[in-house]
Amino acid sequence: MASRTPTFYRPGTYQPEDSAIWLMRRITIAFAREVGEQLEPDGLTHAQWIPLLKIHKGLATTAAELARETHVDAATMTRTLDRLQEKGFLRRVRSSQDRRVVNLELTPRGEAVAAKIPALLCDVQNAHLRGFSRDELDTLKGLLRRVLANTPEGQADAAAQEGPDA
Repeated sequence: MASRTPTFYRPGTYQPEDSAIWLMRRITIAFAREVGEQLEPDGLTHAQWIPLLKIHKGLATTAAELARETHVDAATMTRTLDRLQEKGFLRRVRSSQDRRVVNLELTPRGEAVAAKIPALLCDVQNAHLRGFSRDELDTLKGLLRRVLANTPEGQADAAAQEGPDA
């Protein structure tokens, strides 16, 4: 039996600043602003450090993979990669196996900056979680995973983890 959708929020009494989603959005904005401020001296914007990190971590090697990984359209990703290339953070290299494929590689400058990003992300997140215990953090993450599981993206993730034979 499917569970009934709760009615925590009602149009007549809705206050955006009291919404869990609004609070999550505010936290995300604050986090992005702080990370962006810290990476500005390196010449990176918020939109630019994410693809740089994903390439560094081996999570994407082409513009199409990066667009999927970051949930942006291909044209936006291409412009972002153009800027990263202009700034000397990455280069595009045509695949030797398939000339239609253009792989992305970090330059030494890109590698140096990308290598700093995980520590910066840890510092900013740890600062935002000041006063939390490990148990509270685990509870928060569990609750957020439950919210995510109720979204189309979370349901797609769950289906992908179950595999095609599930």
